[in-house]
Amino acid sequence: MLRFLGLVALGALIGCLAALAAMGFVGAVIWLNDLLLISPRGRMMFAHPEALAIATVVVPTLGGLVVGQLHRAIREGRPHTPADVIAAVQTRRGRLPARAGLLSALSGLVSLGSGASVGQYGPLVHMGASLGSLGANLLRLGRSDDNVAIAAGVAAAIAAAFHAPLAGIVFAHEVVLRHYALRAFAPVAAAAIAGHVVATHTLARGALFHVTDTAVPHPWEFAAFLLIGGVGALVAGAYMHAILAVGRWAARLPLAPPLRPALAGAALGLVALWVPDILGMGQETLRFATIQGAFGSLDLVIVLVLKLAATALCIGMGFGGGVFSPALVIGTLFGALCGSWVTQAGFAGDTFVFYAVCGMVAVTAPVIGAPLTTLLIVFELTGSYVLTTAALASVTLASPIAAQLFGRSLFDTQLARRGLDLSAGRSRALLQSARLKDLISQDCVTLGPGTSVDEAVATLSASGHGEAYRVNERHCYRGSVMLADLEVMRGRGQGRLDVSECRDTPRPVLDPEASIWEAMHHPQDVAGEAIVVADDRAGGVFRGVVYEASITRAYMQHSEALQREEHGTG
Repeated sequence: MLRFLGLVALGALIGCLAALAAMGFVGAVIWLNDLLLISPRGRMMFAHPEALAIATVVVPTLGGLVVGQLHRAIREGRPHTPADVIAAVQTRRGRLPARAGLLSALSGLVSLGSGASVGQYGPLVHMGASLGSLGANLLRLGRSDDNVAIAAGVAAAIAAAFHAPLAGIVFAHEVVLRHYALRAFAPVAAAAIAGHVVATHTLARGALFHVTDTAVPHPWEFAAFLLIGGVGALVAGAYMHAILAVGRWAARLPLAPPLRPALAGAALGLVALWVPDILGMGQETLRFATIQGAFGSLDLVIVLVLKLAATALCIGMGFGGGVFSPALVIGTLFGALCGSWVTQAGFAGDTFVFYAVCGMVAVTAPVIGAPLTTLLIVFELTGSYVLTTAALASVTLASPIAAQLFGRSLFDTQLARRGLDLSAGRSRALLQSARLKDLISQDCVTLGPGTSVDEAVATLSASGHGEAYRVNERHCYRGSVMLADLEVMRGRGQGRLDVSECRDTPRPVLDPEASIWEAMHHPQDVAGEAIVVADDRAGGVFRGVVYEASITRAYMQHSEALQREEHGTG
């Protein structure tokens, strides 16, 4: 009980720290946007059009140069994102490197401050998770408690940023932990509440947007909301595909990775000379898009397409930042476009905001893989049950359609391309991340060059093994021989022959860095004592063997650990 209460107290502490960090981050971004003439307010108050045009191009370009240099100090050469948080928790590594977390937060701050079309919630989520991991590391907590601490930091960041503690709790469970163990719920809830209190009452930051005095939609409009969900899934898919496509294209550019963000910044600035709405997070654009008549239909189409393209360019070319905020803007623009068409057709009048919000959740929920979280954000920001019900109609189609066409979320797709497939559940992901090198055994017989059949039979008989592994002078693996085959050769009077002349027995050979999941599929194909482990990077040097019993034991241990964690006993 004391340990549990201590974890709850740790969650509350992490929540306070994460909220302070989040609010400081947001405040710094706003200050930089005003100072560097990125925000609409800063641009309107600046009285020199020529200098403003120059700044519009130069500021994102210089910001990209700074971001590129920051990424050189990160081992992976890129900023860490919520996908890295999910990977750490789902594989039970439970540790987020503090240095990479700090540099990623700084990269996000510079990117957002200089006007890159990226989001703030990705860096905030990773920053909260890094604080949770740091706290757990300092207290030397176990893997399960470490994961809870990470989730607590995530929940606090969402609660502070959106003023939505319920959404923070659900996001941490829905996206990061992916289970609802009671043991994890209390610390995560404590963190979300603490973060919300700090953000709301201590620092008094405003919410993302406000919707009040909503009308009641006609019954037939719920069919329109469903349709918005179906089409919104396609918009979300186009958004995610564009980000990944630009990333693949950028990798083929004859340009050093640290210079790619600067190129993206220059392109962004040139387009922003005509459409400045694509700069930065776009919160003002989002707020105006929920107001009927603020944008014409053509304006909505132009800003929607350019914002999607600008975000794909910035993220794909290496700017630091998230995908959540741009998805909110793109979705709201899409919904507002649908609402404007319905209004122009004379079918609706007072329910314009419903279309904007339905479009917002229809695009955002598939991108982050969190339909419940997006619904709770709508409810906590607006307090409108009717509006939330309308949003539910859109999510009903948006998330399943996008999952079938693209995947559960952009984060999961990014992880799958890095070799971590979460589509089959946590157990498979955990086994895919566990390395075979941890199971290597030296309890085996190796036969060097010049070993005779008689010597090999004697060695195997003394060891109790029925199989030996041939190696050359550099200890590189050259094949396997069975005791039964050796005894047959000796019975034929061939005992003085070199074992290299024996019939080779096919055996699976894996690298030490291969996963346990991969190894599990070999014993069922090839009968034998063990799987051979040879280091490909060292020219095939024999490292040892992995027995089927060791693989089975590792599988049981990982499965039991997951069960204890998900049922609140680990």
